[in-house]
This record gives sequence, C-alpha cells and structure tokens, in this order.
Amino acid sequence: MSSRHFYHFSALPMSMRMVYGLDGNPGSVSAQDIRTAYHGSESDTRLETALKGPMADMLPPEERNVIFSWVKDGAKEAGYAEKVKPIVESRCLACHDGSNPHLPRLTSYEKIGKLTQKDEGATIPTLVRVSHIHLFGITFIFFIVSSIFAHAYMKPLWLKCAVIVLPFLTIITDIFSWYLTKMFPGFAWFIIISGVLMGISFAVQWVVSMWQMWFYTLPDDIQECGGALPVIRRKLNTDDV
Repeated sequence: MSSRHFYHFSALPMSMRMVYGLDGNPGSVSAQDIRTAYHGSESDTRLETALKGPMADMLPPEERNVIFSWVKDGAKEAGYAEKVKPIVESRCLACHDGSNPHLPRLTSYEKIGKLTQKDEGATIPTLVRVSHIHLFGITFIFFIVSSIFAHAYMKPLWLKCAVIVLPFLTIITDIFSWYLTKMFPGFAWFIIISGVLMGISFAVQWVVSMWQMWFYTLPDDIQECGGALPVIRRKLNTDDV
C-alpha cells in the first residue's frame, strides 16, 4: 500500500501546488580539497593553502608566486616589506582590513606571519559552530522538502520512506565525518559519499514531486476517491454510512 497518510498532489488546491512547485555548485571538489579543509595540508602553510584554493583568483599568478617564494624563504620581515606588502595593500586590504571578523586581518607583518604557520585545517571551535548551523538550519530544509514529497505516490512504501529519511541520516554522517577527517584524512571520502547520497535523495524528491504534481496520472482506484489515500478513503466511506 502506498501513501497512507496524505492526499496526492492532484487533490491539493492550485494555490498549494504553486507553493510547492517553486524550487531553488560551481566547480568540483576533490577528496584532497576536503582533506585540506578539515585535516590541513602536509606541505603548505595556511596562507599558501588559501592562495591555492578559495583565494586563487584574487591575485594574478605572478603575484601569488612572489608570495609563495617569500614563504618558502622563511617569511622574513625584510622580504615582506620589499615584496609582499605592496601586493597585500593593493590586492587584499579591501576585504582583509579587519572590518570583517570572519576574515583574517592582513594589516601588518605580525598578522600575516600567523598565516605562514603550518595549515592544520579547520579548528574544533569552527567545526562546532558550523555543525550547529548545519544541524539546525539544513534539517529544516529537509523537513520542508520531505513534507512536499510525502504527497507523492511511490511504491513500494519502504522505498518512499527511505528516500525521505536518507537526508537526515546523511547530514549526521557528514558532520561526524568532519571530525574524523580532522584526525584521519582518509575519512574525507565519507564526506563525499554523504553529500552524493544527500544530493540523490533531494533530486529524487524534487523530480518525483514536480512530475506527479503537474503531469502524472494517478491509478484509477486512487483517482476515484479524489486523491485520498486508502486508509483515509475507508474512513470517509465509514463516516458516510
């Protein structure tokens, strides 16, 4: 038996279907990127990791190479004043002037010197803060999407339930794997697998919901009761009597 506790999309008013019918990665992320983000880099400093990753497009290659050479030479203050400071002032201080507490401050040699230490990845306080955001933010999205998909007609019922539950399980494995990757970089693959399963579940829920909401024709026995589910239909028949 399928869909035991909801009316199908076709039985919902047009206004509700319009609400459900509007939905909202660039680039690719490798396992090495994830290892570096959570565990850190075995060879690069925090500054090098940033310039090779999210900040790569902020500087032209020749200026990035100047900074890389300065770091490899020991990140000395004399070299900073001569080679690095002009680049930082012209390219970086617009954002890294200290006005944004979430960005490193690059206003002096001492501040930049902190970024020339070994990259050890995300800190535990950062992981805890982001974990809180994911658990109490993204799960609301899961709840809303699953509430919409619950009106869909899918057999067998266990498959529909699995598709609904999967995102809630993968967000737990995803976040738990952050901490494991911090200690053991090989667990980066668990983060990737969790993300893939989460994406598949969302894709199935969205595609099935949109298709059934506007194009799908229900089986005759469910159409006869106006889209009501079997259990509800029996209750309605009893009440009529």
